[in-house]
Amino acid sequence: MTATDHLAGGATDGTAERTTAPAPGGRLALLESVLADTRAQGRAALIGYFPAGFPTTREGIDCAVAMAEGGCDVIEIGLPHSDPVLDGPVIQTADDIALRGGVRIADVIATVGEVHAATGVPVLCMTYWNPVDRYGVARFAAELAAAGGAGCILPDLPVEEAGAWREAAAEHGLATVFVVAPSSRDKRLAEITAAGSGFVYAASLMGVTGTRESVGQQAGELVGRTRAVSDLPVCVGLGVSTGAQAAEVAAFADGVIVGSAFVQRVLDHAGDGPAAVAAVRALATELAAATRREG
Repeated sequence: MTATDHLAGGATDGTAERTTAPAPGGRLALLESVLADTRAQGRAALIGYFPAGFPTTREGIDCAVAMAEGGCDVIEIGLPHSDPVLDGPVIQTADDIALRGGVRIADVIATVGEVHAATGVPVLCMTYWNPVDRYGVARFAAELAAAGGAGCILPDLPVEEAGAWREAAAEHGLATVFVVAPSSRDKRLAEITAAGSGFVYAASLMGVTGTRESVGQQAGELVGRTRAVSDLPVCVGLGVSTGAQAAEVAAFADGVIVGSAFVQRVLDHAGDGPAAVAAVRALATELAAATRREG
């Protein structure tokens, strides 16, 4: 059995596997509203990423809720993958812990639902394409929407191969967020953004996720080029970990995406759940203050 096969099973809490039922509709409209509101307030949105099932499913939910309570406007829940080629060592470590703990797609969807229900913020799933494809595109979209999810970020899904997902996402009111990089040519940026919804995920530099000393001027240039071909909000991730970096990105982007720094706080407090939750809440508060462009 591959890790992906394992993920496709039922929830690890002993509940019966979900059946695909008519969804009440995803929360794409909520995501759009939140991003419009933060722009109207003259600030960038703070988007926090956290992997489901890390260090356990329950603790992962608690951490994501704390991130929203600390000031994250949007939450991304990661679907752990056995070969996260676009992620750096911090998220790879978290994914490995989650997979060894037995996390399944049902747990990921349940995490999305519980975080949204507890906080009211839009919650997306960030996932590689293969687990979704194997689980069933229509089934995944229906269950994510039924749980209250706002959409999916799909970093390795080419636009040309995204037809089935885009159709399912549109049917269920889910955002389809694609990733653009500094290497993307203007024509390619136009193609990618035309196929997406919700926002555009702009990778600040080439490489894998992780914290860095500097976000770099490539991010600002990429945001400018993306805005030239799309009206979607442009949110920047990969490398943002401190308040100073968040403030730098907030000066030119519609959203600041932070992931590895939150995961690292939990790794730093391994075995102490309350301390880990407090640490991610405190980091969210620091980063949220930094995204206020006025000061």
